[in-house]
Amino acid sequence: MKFTEYLEESKENKNVHLEHIEDEVLNRGVNGTRDAIDFLRSLRDMLAGHSESKVNLTTKWDGAPAVFCGINPDNGKFFVGTKGVFNANPKLNYTDADIDANHPSEGLNAKLKVALRYLPKLGIKGVLQGDMMFTKGDLKPHIIDGVEYITFQPNTIVYAVPTDSKLAQIMMAAQIGVVFHTSYTGKTLEDMKASFNIDVNNFTTTKDVWFRDAYFVDASGTASFTEQETKDITYILSDLGNLFRTVNALTLNRIATNSIILTQIKTFNNSKVRAGQVITDTTKHVREMILSIEDKLNKEIIAAKRDDTKKKRITEKNELMRFYRTNATELKKIFDMQNGLVEAKNMIIKKLQQLKQVTGSFLRTDDGFKVTNPEGFVAVDKLKGNAVKLVDRLEFSQANFNAQKAWDK
Repeated sequence: MKFTEYLEESKENKNVHLEHIEDEVLNRGVNGTRDAIDFLRSLRDMLAGHSESKVNLTTKWDGAPAVFCGINPDNGKFFVGTKGVFNANPKLNYTDADIDANHPSEGLNAKLKVALRYLPKLGIKGVLQGDMMFTKGDLKPHIIDGVEYITFQPNTIVYAVPTDSKLAQIMMAAQIGVVFHTSYTGKTLEDMKASFNIDVNNFTTTKDVWFRDAYFVDASGTASFTEQETKDITYILSDLGNLFRTVNALTLNRIATNSIILTQIKTFNNSKVRAGQVITDTTKHVREMILSIEDKLNKEIIAAKRDDTKKKRITEKNELMRFYRTNATELKKIFDMQNGLVEAKNMIIKKLQQLKQVTGSFLRTDDGFKVTNPEGFVAVDKLKGNAVKLVDRLEFSQANFNAQKAWDK
C-alpha cells in the first residue's frame, strides 16, 4: 500500500489547531461524530488495500515552536512569525527589531531570528507553516544503546539520527531545520486559506536549511491490515454506528454549541489523560465528572464577593447541574462513542507505527532514553478538507501535558 496522493485544499481558513478525532464528538456534535466515524472507515479502507481512499495522511512531527514564513501579499515583504500572524493585530516580523518588539522571550526570540536570516534562502512563494525542529545549537551527540546519534529535542520527543548517516551530515551543516505541513494562499493575509498540499521540491536548496514536508510515506510497503484486523476494526465501527443512532442529537449538539459545557467536559477528560487513566467505566466517569464540576462551581460561588455575582453564579450552577443530571445516560453513551473511536484509532496508529521512520524517536527519562513512537498522524478528508489528529493520548499526550517545552527552557 502506497500513500502517494496528498492533501487537498482545506476549508478551514487557518490551520492553527488540530483536534483529536474522538473530541470531534464534543466539538461538533452530530456532524463531528459522523465525520469521525467516516474518517476511520476511510482509513480502514486505505489499510485494507483499497487505493481509492477518501483520506490522506501526514506524519505529525513533534516540533516547536510553530513557524510561519513567506511573502506578505499586502506588501511583498518576507516575514516570519508564530501563530500570532493571524491575530486581529498580526505579529509579523520583517526585521530583528520586530522580533525583539513582538517576542521578547529569550528562547523564541533567538529561534525566530535564525528563521528570519536563513528561511528566505528557500525562495518560498506564498506563506507556509511548519514546525521548527532545531537550530544549530540544538544538535547534541548521544550514545543510545551503543549507537552514536545526533539528537535534537524541539518539544517532548527526542529525535535521533545515526551520526554516520548522510542525513546527520546534512543536519549538522544546517543552521535550522523545519518540517513544513501547511501552505496559505490569498490576495491578502486576512483572506488566506489553508491547504495541506505542500511541494518542497520547488524550494531552492541551501546547506543552511534542512527542510522536508510532513507527507506520510510507507517506504517498506507493509502498512496494511490483515484480513482479521480488517474484520476487528469493522466490528468496532459497526458498533459505533449503531450506538450513534441511539444518542440524543439535541444533547450532543448542545454540548458542541455551549462553550461552558464543552470546556468543562473536555477539561475533566484531559485531567484523566494527564493522569494516564483509561476511561473504562463510563457510568463512573459521568458521576465523577458531575461531582467535580459541581465542586468547582461551588468554589466559584463561595469566592464571589458581591451578592449579585453570587446569585448569578448560583443560577448558572443550577442550570448546568440540571443539564448534566438530566442527561447522565446520554453522556455515558457519548463517552462510550469516544472510547470506540479511540479503540479504532489506536488500531490504525499501531499499524502505522510499524513502519520505518526518517529518524529514531525517544523520550528523555531520569534513567536515560526510552524508545517511543512518533507523535502521531494527521488525517485529511480530500473532499471536505477537514483535518483531525490521530495520537495515542496515553502514550504521547500525557507526556506532552507534563513536559517542559525544550525551546522555552
